[in-house]
Amino acid sequence: MQERKIELYHDIMYQIIGAIYNVHNEMGPGLNEYVYQEALALEFAEQKIPFVREKEIALSYRNQPLKATYRLDMLCYNSAIIECKSVESLSQNHRAQLFNYMRLVNAPMGILVNFAQRNAIIERYFYDKETKEICDINGNPFSQK
Repeated sequence: MQERKIELYHDIMYQIIGAIYNVHNEMGPGLNEYVYQEALALEFAEQKIPFVREKEIALSYRNQPLKATYRLDMLCYNSAIIECKSVESLSQNHRAQLFNYMRLVNAPMGILVNFAQRNAIIERYFYDKETKEICDINGNPFSQK
């Protein structure tokens, strides 16, 4: 992904991550992820960051709608997916979940946050619709090993 494209999203990422840190600093580590989602919704509203909580994603197979759906924890600015976790450590499964959501809705930004630690663990990713690649914050394709 071109570095210039990533720079376009810098301000949005900065606002969202600031809100995440505010919530973590106020609530502390180790609570249920739904508590953080609710607090984050309040923080987003206070900062006037546009968001939708538990955004439903409709799925289809060969142009036929499926009954199964996914729910994003948060979608901000209609372009950034935030997945909240409160776990011992983030796993490849957590990343895969975020990456699948980013691909399904063509979201250019994804943030995976773990609130369980003393300091919030925040991972930022970008999705390039043209190449269909997930990239790290430096624009390098992310490889799940």
